[in-house]
Amino acid sequence: MKKIMNDPAHFVDESLAGILSTHPTLLKATPDNPRAIVRADSPKRGKVAIITGGGYGHLPTFLGYVGLGLCDGVAVGNVFTSPSAESIVSAAKAADGGAGILFLFGNYAGDSMNFEMASEILEMEDIPCRIVKASDDIASAPKSDWKSRRGIGGIFLVYKMAGAKAEMGAGLEEVAAMAEKACAATATMGIAFTAIQLPGSPKPIFTIAEDQIEIGMGIHGEPGVQTGPMQSSKALAKELLDRLIADQELKTGDEVALLINGLGATSREELYLFQNDAQVYLKNKGVTIHESLVGEFTTSLEMAGVSITLMKMDEELKTLLAQPAWSPFIRMNG
Repeated sequence: MKKIMNDPAHFVDESLAGILSTHPTLLKATPDNPRAIVRADSPKRGKVAIITGGGYGHLPTFLGYVGLGLCDGVAVGNVFTSPSAESIVSAAKAADGGAGILFLFGNYAGDSMNFEMASEILEMEDIPCRIVKASDDIASAPKSDWKSRRGIGGIFLVYKMAGAKAEMGAGLEEVAAMAEKACAATATMGIAFTAIQLPGSPKPIFTIAEDQIEIGMGIHGEPGVQTGPMQSSKALAKELLDRLIADQELKTGDEVALLINGLGATSREELYLFQNDAQVYLKNKGVTIHESLVGEFTTSLEMAGVSITLMKMDEELKTLLAQPAWSPFIRMNG
């Protein structure tokens, strides 16, 4: 598979250099670690700093959500690989405004281990930390064990809510509680159409037959819950939404934020078509759409596919969603 790169071993660092040189007024690397990146205006004194991180290959997650009303810093790992505890500590110290650190990241074993290690290091230096893990992938665990689920496309909405709360001056416990509330209100499920190939790898990391789709596949190629034939957009929307509606126990009159996410190689034209089918289906079920978002929010290199996220809304979440958010990859309400 053709990819724009030089040496595969330098793929991440050279790509990061391109992002930093394109957006110098918004982002900066920490002096001691090029894999630790923070807002250009960091640290923000008196503000809770939200630090995220994860493997490269999912832009705009995770790096793309460092900005106003979102996250304050990020630790970047190799492609599909957890960032180091050292990078996490560097990002946290560079963004620390004296009000504490919220670590907010996707629920994966390697990430959890390194963020927990970083939290212990910072706590020993009297920097208070809290940890919240996005866990919205309903294909990865039952609702009864939702905190064990993987974090995928819905993490953007969690960043948005927690980031808005922090920007409004809330304390560490309040921001962490909001992140937990947002996680509990969020559910995502996706469908993959094609495989992905890591930079420098001689072959894809998995295969999907030309006439097949993988329902519930994870963003690293984790197995889905069902393999089946390609279907119409309406049928795909129904397939995902029936599961999401049941998971969130949505009923007539409930309001949701609807997020349609392309996984890397699905055109925006297709995403908007799919969004329309999803919106019609939800309305027919009596579910009100408070706001609809369409685009690439969490990708998986060049994977073709789509995911749907539903966040069950209340008045507090509506208020936070309406607050400004601005990063190199997204601009909302500003």
